[in-house]
Amino acid sequence: MSTVHCNTVQTSSGGAVTLTKQIAAKSWASFNQTSTGHPVYDSFNVSGTSDIGAGATKVSFSNAMSNANYSTSGGGQTDGFDATTFGLVGKRTTNGEQMKTTDFTTNNRNQAGSDYDTEYVGSVVHGDLA
Repeated sequence: MSTVHCNTVQTSSGGAVTLTKQIAAKSWASFNQTSTGHPVYDSFNVSGTSDIGAGATKVSFSNAMSNANYSTSGGGQTDGFDATTFGLVGKRTTNGEQMKTTDFTTNNRNQAGSDYDTEYVGSVVHGDLA
């Protein structure tokens, strides 16, 4: 077995290399829906969040997606036992927000099915950047 050690890998012209057969997350974020402004704990390719209703947060991308057919996943939880679910229904979320190349909306509901703000929400986006 061989071992390769290096600090930087570039193309012969000095640019970034193209990795084939790789599917990395194009965006992810963790944030708090119970605090004003839904502050972001940490993120990648997220310019900010907006509170748009109970259990709903709009997540805006720093770099747009190539189309609105990307995939999202995530979940939310409070510090108690109020486990919640996270959902996007097709191209339209449960609160009527449409997925866009520049943003998407999370929807969290408690076990009773009611819209519910949680202390920790995590989201991941897969797709192609513009």
